[in-house]
Amino acid sequence: MRKRTNAAGIMTLAFLTSLGVESTQGQLPTSISEAEALLRENPELVRAQLRDSGLTQEEIRAQLVARGMPSDALDTFFSDGFIDPETAFSANSIAALEMLGIVREGADGLELIEEISGFQPGDELADTASSPVFGHDIFRRATSRFQPLLSGPVPDTYQLGPGDSLLLLLTGEVELAHDLEVTREGFVVIPDVGRITLSGLDMAEASVLLRERLSGFYSGIRRGTTSVNLSIAELRTIQIYVTGEVRQPGAYQLSSMATVTNALYAADGPTDLGSLRSVKVRRKEGLEFSLDLYPYLLSGDASGDVALEQGDVVFLPLKDRRVQLSGAVTRPKLYDVAEDDDLADVLIAAGGFHSMADRKRLTVHRTLRPVEQVSNNSERIVIDLALTPSEDPEEPNHMGGAIIPPVGLQDGDSIVIDTIPAVSEGMYVSIAGLVAQPDTFPWHTGMTVRELVSLARGPTVGADLREAEVTRLPTNREDGGLAERIYVPLDSSYLDLRSVGGRVAGAPGIAFPPSGSADDFILNPFDLVQIRRQPDFELPSTVIVSGEVSVPGNYALLSKSERVTDLIERAGNILPSGYPRGARLYRALDELGRIDLDLPTALQDPGGIENLVLQSGDSIHIPVYTPTVQVLGAVNSPVTVLYREEQKFEHYIAAAGGYRSDADEGRSSVRYANGLAQTRKKFLFWSSYPKPDPGSVITVPSEDPNAQFDTMGFVTTLLGVLSSLATTIVVITR
Repeated sequence: MRKRTNAAGIMTLAFLTSLGVESTQGQLPTSISEAEALLRENPELVRAQLRDSGLTQEEIRAQLVARGMPSDALDTFFSDGFIDPETAFSANSIAALEMLGIVREGADGLELIEEISGFQPGDELADTASSPVFGHDIFRRATSRFQPLLSGPVPDTYQLGPGDSLLLLLTGEVELAHDLEVTREGFVVIPDVGRITLSGLDMAEASVLLRERLSGFYSGIRRGTTSVNLSIAELRTIQIYVTGEVRQPGAYQLSSMATVTNALYAADGPTDLGSLRSVKVRRKEGLEFSLDLYPYLLSGDASGDVALEQGDVVFLPLKDRRVQLSGAVTRPKLYDVAEDDDLADVLIAAGGFHSMADRKRLTVHRTLRPVEQVSNNSERIVIDLALTPSEDPEEPNHMGGAIIPPVGLQDGDSIVIDTIPAVSEGMYVSIAGLVAQPDTFPWHTGMTVRELVSLARGPTVGADLREAEVTRLPTNREDGGLAERIYVPLDSSYLDLRSVGGRVAGAPGIAFPPSGSADDFILNPFDLVQIRRQPDFELPSTVIVSGEVSVPGNYALLSKSERVTDLIERAGNILPSGYPRGARLYRALDELGRIDLDLPTALQDPGGIENLVLQSGDSIHIPVYTPTVQVLGAVNSPVTVLYREEQKFEHYIAAAGGYRSDADEGRSSVRYANGLAQTRKKFLFWSSYPKPDPGSVITVPSEDPNAQFDTMGFVTTLLGVLSSLATTIVVITR
């Protein structure tokens, strides 16, 4: 049986010895108990060693989690307050110190990290210059602190292989211990039991197999009076290869528990040209894995780390999309951008805004593609982005009191977050016209027109970006002038980049030559900047045609004088199934609703008054020809009757069984297919009803049972009729 010692005590003794700690008699501690007592009396020694390790607290916690240990195992030593020795030095904390390489258990106790790593005084130090690329520095600080464990507990899923050293314990009725090593052929040899093949099995499967085989020799195992325990005494090593953009490519011997991050630590990390967003692992069986290390770097999430196997090749590719983030951010660095990442993702990786960041705007400096450089006569453009203030953290892309626009990024973009400028008390500038937020803003030294436009959240559609008008207090008041005007050239880079056929476009309707003049134009206190409208600029007006035309849909008006028949012609004319007389025109402008339209007359005389001029929002509907007339209301049998051109109103009433007894015949009406409605016409004692058309609806209302006969009205009407009749007779007799 292998002899076990008090590991914590030996580690404590050697750790203090390596630090040169002496006992109260001025001698080095010589016993385990004395060493432990001194370490508990001087916990600051551990705190100092952690501080001098070159690792941040977050990096230490990430390493602990990656090795399956509690992330808070050493938190006691991170604080600046009192350390309670009774709780600080636990089995977890001692194991964590060993894992980090600050101390380790050796034949004679603990050895210093320099001895572990092979570093000797006089050796040249590795190049540890800080990298401008986010995440690269952590790998350049790598020593044996980042080597995977060579012993200790392993998960049940750990797969055994040649070279693994195992410890088999039988306790209970039988007390035995066997040191076993998996041979090249994959088996172990147990005295009195023989060969058992374990290679390829995981720890759980191997334990079951051994218990089954041993139960044939030790009956207590079946009865439960003898227990079997299998553990790893020493892990085997594997050889892997690290290539691509790493500082020390080559073959490496690592523990069988090694992962991709261990391999990168061993290879001294990536070069400045390498990317950590898609590290590849290629395996002999043709399998390939891809690993994004940003979750590990940002939050210590090592769940995606790939466990390596014998012969694996770790390949670090060249950077694809890399952007620079500078200014008032927590971590100004170069960042590699994944395929689905946008501006908000990069800001999150950078730790968000600095406390003094200007959260109202940011600037993207972009190098144009060659085709864009030719069409714009410029190699670079500047994109000013106005940020929307928000205090709702539930909103998408919310960060630090602002909504970050979902802007796509290109390789080489430089994103600048400005600091809040010092404001001169009582001084201001104003902006008006076609900007999203016309307002008055505090003035500061060096303020430019471009900055003011950005504070106003940029120009709106239709803004004339050729020049802005700046009204300024006069330098000479002798002539009685109140202000003077200055015209400042602008350019299309005031708008977000919009590529149309590879061309950078500004506001619609006007082409803008690149001009940086506004960048250099410094505003004075109390200046008023006016962004004017483009001459004769109007947004496209749309109209709708639906129903029985060849191509129904939305159409943009081509001129202010376009008419109904022009639109019908653009829509491919009316289909044979359409009914022009039933065409309806609706006007959204001023909420006018249906407009009386006589389309057949308009088609016959395009220059006549019936051919109405269209306005924005108009809608024309051409119905299907319906050869019927519907009769509804107070008739004996409401019905739909086939239309007959020679038949009049009374024909369709008769087809519906005539009027009911409660019918109010005088208020009967006909509603035509075009929406027009007509009622009975009366002259003296004669009356006439409108003639229905195809698709018409005849409605006969009922009399109001509560209505009373108006005697006075009837008499007045009757006297009027008689008077008119008498006058007519007199005229005739003369």
